[in-house]
Amino acid sequence: MYHHIKKLMYTVNVGTPDPRFGNMLLEQFGGANGELAAAMQYSVQGLNCEDPERKDLLMDIGTEELSHLEVVGTLARMHLKPLKHKNGNAAADDPLIAIAGGGGVSLSNSMGDAWTADYLKITGELDVDLRSNIAAEARAKIVYERLLNYCDDPGSKDALQFLMTREITHMKAFKLALESLGKNPFSIGKIPPTPGLVNQYFDDSTGVGDQGEQNARGPWNQGGDWEIVESPALAQGVENFESSHGKGAEGESRATTRNRKTA
Repeated sequence: MYHHIKKLMYTVNVGTPDPRFGNMLLEQFGGANGELAAAMQYSVQGLNCEDPERKDLLMDIGTEELSHLEVVGTLARMHLKPLKHKNGNAAADDPLIAIAGGGGVSLSNSMGDAWTADYLKITGELDVDLRSNIAAEARAKIVYERLLNYCDDPGSKDALQFLMTREITHMKAFKLALESLGKNPFSIGKIPPTPGLVNQYFDDSTGVGDQGEQNARGPWNQGGDWEIVESPALAQGVENFESSHGKGAEGESRATTRNRKTA
């Protein structure tokens, strides 16, 4: 059950309205990384969740995102207010909002593209969904940071700073919820990966680039169980590589030249 209280989660004050900035704010109202998408994603995940404790987390944060949507919408509406009046110069800044939207907010992003449920990442697997949520909060944080860089109004910046900070709060909560499941971070679903193949790193970006880029080595492709496989696609094609994989020394020699494990 939802109940609307006629008070913003964070009070919004705008000194000088800026319709162009108001348009930018729509990215966090009806955009791919915006508050509506976050609210719907977490709430639907919560409805699907059979874990009562994590369900509570998802519903708590999904509901808070609706409050954030109200803050962003109010902030955007205040900046777009000049477009509600017969001000030719202001309307020229964004005729789509001035004419089609009457100078108010709508479920679209800063480019006028309509909000879509395709923005939502919902799999029905709790650990997978929590990973998606961590990434969603990270993307939203960056959008708020960029909005702050384009904002000169002190009151607007205060509200954006609040919203940006809450993204980190939610990221922390989702991360800890994921860790509390006690699962191996690479244990996704129930079907295990193919042994051996799962530890092979395909060196598919080779040579020296136009800017002098060279092949790189790091913990993502060396040490531990990693095995470097030198450009299997160039050696004989992925299909042939896959068909000959796992046939012992003979199959290995047909597949490609390999560098064995490196320390």
